[in-house]
Amino acid sequence: MKSSLWREHVLPFTLLLGLLAAATLAGDYLLHRLNLVWVGRYMGIPGTLLIIGSLSYSLRKRKWVTTGDPKSLLKMHEFGTWLGSLMVLIHAGIHFNAILPWLATVAMGVNVISGMVGKMLLKQSRQHVQGERERFQLRGLSKTEVEQAVFWDAAALGAMAQWRKVHIPIFIVFAVLALGHIFSIFLFWGWV
Repeated sequence: MKSSLWREHVLPFTLLLGLLAAATLAGDYLLHRLNLVWVGRYMGIPGTLLIIGSLSYSLRKRKWVTTGDPKSLLKMHEFGTWLGSLMVLIHAGIHFNAILPWLATVAMGVNVISGMVGKMLLKQSRQHVQGERERFQLRGLSKTEVEQAVFWDAAALGAMAQWRKVHIPIFIVFAVLALGHIFSIFLFWGWV
C-alpha cells in the first residue's frame, strides 16, 4: 500500500507546529491566570540552554565532536530545539515592549519552521528517489539506465539537501539577536 504524503509528512508537521503554538498560548495563559508571570521571565534561560545543548548534533555532524550516536543526537536536537523554543516562546509571551527580543523570537520561529520543513522535505524526497530506483530496477533496467532515469529527481534531491544553507544562516541571525537581547538584559536589568 502506497503511503500518503499528507498523512506521513504534512499532517505530522502541521500537528507539531500547531502543538507548539497551542502549548505556547496555554503556557502563557496559565502563567497569567495563576499570577506567575515572573516564571515566564525566567523560562528563556532554560529554553536557551536546551537550544544550545541541542547543537551537539550539529557539532557531531561536522566532526567537531567525535562522541555520540548521530541518530540519538538528531532526536535530541529535534526535541531540545522544540522544547527550548516552547520555553522561549512562553518567555516572550504576548508582551510587545521591546523590538530586539521580538526580532529574536521571529528569527527563532522561522528557524524552527525551516528545520521542520527541511527534515520533512528531505525524508520524503529521499524515499521518493529510492522508490523510483527500485521501481526501475524491478523493470530490469541496468544500473546506468536507472541512474539516467532518476537523474532529475536525484538532482532535485541534491538541491533540496542544500536547505541547510538557509537553515544555518537563519540560526546565526537568531543567535546574534538572542545574544543582543541577553546582553541588553545584563546591561539594563539592574543586577547590582
